[in-house]
Amino acid sequence: MGLGLWLRTGLLMGILTGLLMGIGYLLGGPNLAFLMFLFAMLFNFITYWYSDRIVLSWYNARVVDEAEAPELYAIVRGLAERAGLPMPRIAIIPSETPNAFATGRDPKHAVVAVTTGLLRILNRDELEGVLGHELTHVKNRDILIGTIAAAMAGAIMQLAYWARWIAIFGSYDDRDGDNVLAAILIAVLAPIAAMLVQAAISRSREFLADEGGAKISGKPWALASALLKIERAVSYRPMREGNPATAHMFIVNPFKGSSLASLFSTHPPTEKRIERLRKIAEEMGYVPNF
Repeated sequence: MGLGLWLRTGLLMGILTGLLMGIGYLLGGPNLAFLMFLFAMLFNFITYWYSDRIVLSWYNARVVDEAEAPELYAIVRGLAERAGLPMPRIAIIPSETPNAFATGRDPKHAVVAVTTGLLRILNRDELEGVLGHELTHVKNRDILIGTIAAAMAGAIMQLAYWARWIAIFGSYDDRDGDNVLAAILIAVLAPIAAMLVQAAISRSREFLADEGGAKISGKPWALASALLKIERAVSYRPMREGNPATAHMFIVNPFKGSSLASLFSTHPPTEKRIERLRKIAEEMGYVPNF
């Protein structure tokens, strides 16, 4: 793992630790802050090693073998060989909202997850473009940061939800006069904190993954077509299950219309992504018709 990746990973873990200690101090003073510190150390360890399992569990994603999805395996295997990557595991998410993401702490432990809706609406060329995009995230080692950020943002939101109830009904050291103030601060700061964690995932990484997906698959027009299909489908049928804290992991934000997802953009505009794919097609010697 490169130094930059270590620094970004450490920064995310430091943010979570600081937020948990801050919540603890607001609700119970130094004693609870110290307990939150110990909890944060344990959570950081679990998140680093098991964040991919946490994220997959949020979507009831099931890892499948080649006998269950032979065509999907064939596509991913061919793309992985072209990209010089080990064969990742493949998971299927039982959702009619078309989308995909990659997760795992490194290329050797990567998982590429696709929804049943994606498999239903995309043709083979379009599917190759999407899977090439996700494998580029694996190759660029975006998946560690993205997966940790998703798990941490989800934890922040859940802990803030619990903390609000603790603040309303009684804090650790019964400082009842401070409960309302603590609840207000947590309610305001927790969504912002989750947004900041997601902001650690630069939107430029999506452009890079689009470029990589276009080149690995050799079909930039197919990836552009897939992005349009997914964008339109999400606008009609946004994902209801799952956790909006994972929005940045998907190839297109699947939570369009949800309160958290609409406040902070996690992806570049699809039209800009398609414009860049058009230029990539021209560079590859194709005449774009999209």
